[in-house]
Amino acid sequence: MTKFISVQDAIKKGKGKVAVRGWVYRERGSNAMKFIVLRDSSNIIQCVLKKENFEKQWKDIDGLKIESSIELEGEIKEDKRAPTGYEIAVDKINIIQIAEDYPINKDLNEELLGDRRHLWLRSRKMTAILKIRSTVFNAIHEYYHGLGFYEFQSPVLIPGGAEEGPTLFEVNYFGKKAFMTQTWQLYAEAAMFALEKIYTMAPTFRAEKSKTSRHLAEFWMHEMEVAWINLDELMEYAEGLIKHIFKRVIEDNKLELEILGRDIKKLEPTIKKKFPRITYDEALKILDEKKNIKIKWGKDLRTVEEERLLEDYDTPVFVTHYPKETMAFYKPRDPKNPKVAVCFDLLAPEGNHEIMGGSERDTDMNELIKTLKSKGEKIEDYSYYLDTRRYGSIPHAGFGMGTERVIKWICGLEDVKDAIAFPRTMNRLNP
Repeated sequence: MTKFISVQDAIKKGKGKVAVRGWVYRERGSNAMKFIVLRDSSNIIQCVLKKENFEKQWKDIDGLKIESSIELEGEIKEDKRAPTGYEIAVDKINIIQIAEDYPINKDLNEELLGDRRHLWLRSRKMTAILKIRSTVFNAIHEYYHGLGFYEFQSPVLIPGGAEEGPTLFEVNYFGKKAFMTQTWQLYAEAAMFALEKIYTMAPTFRAEKSKTSRHLAEFWMHEMEVAWINLDELMEYAEGLIKHIFKRVIEDNKLELEILGRDIKKLEPTIKKKFPRITYDEALKILDEKKNIKIKWGKDLRTVEEERLLEDYDTPVFVTHYPKETMAFYKPRDPKNPKVAVCFDLLAPEGNHEIMGGSERDTDMNELIKTLKSKGEKIEDYSYYLDTRRYGSIPHAGFGMGTERVIKWICGLEDVKDAIAFPRTMNRLNP
């Protein structure tokens, strides 16, 4: 049987006989010669077929359209005029299927491309993004395994919320009201007492009626929870994770970054430099004095303010100690200043805004109950969570990271929807 190799392996071989297979990425030609750019998951390569060598097959060869599937054998050689610098002189072709007219062209708008997402994944751009996405996921697992963490999974169907009630997706659970999870955190805090150092990668659901370039209704959240640590130690974990992800992508995905036109020099400072840490109060002062933006104390930072704040940085920035009243119920008050919570947001440069949020966890059960009631939550829905404070409560902390937001930043994308294969938004459920 013919031994087929990937297009990239053929390019690495550089000369001699090769057999490759894949799909027609581009095609052009004349009555005497056909130029086919073949793609597979690894790369693309130009292939040349002369009619004189394929008299019996020429009608079918001439009828090949974009995304037709084929197998080719021939002689590879270097050709600087070819798209990837190499060309195959084909002496044998096996046509697997001749595709119909491909329903994607350069004139399609974003909505129509969304309708054809299942086919648009085959584009070089989306293929490159999905490869980088895979590297990011692998890097996250690698980072935590190297630090002795355990991977822990929590329920997707939950009785109550953890962030904000209006952003919950409600489902019928055997006649009872249930919700799609917004975070693993509440269950993770319970498991933390058993395993101490845990993390997860899991889908998360937020029913936010948002059409921004930063929001998805379903996305993959990376979260972690650790016993016996404080906010400073938590930020060390967060910074180490981002640096490890970037290091892996730069090492493993140079070709994909090149396809996306991403300048690696813009990514390198994140690996090399220490991330600045500023408080919410300091952020307001910087915006006032350097950006001429006045924000009333107690207001959360909007995306426009985050973007202006990060203009002078080429790495992420930790902003800590936000006003307690704007924070989730589990973020504790700072004993030194009860008006603020012991928490952080990690803001990314190049207009990428918040990519991560974390905090110490409130260990005061009375304070937790008070805050839950003030947010209109049913205390009975959190009985299991409050039990963790009744039996051996300890200091602990954790964070959550929007994985697609990190991928968007790494890839230099304009919209987070391109950081996932099949985005779910308030206007998109298909395909």
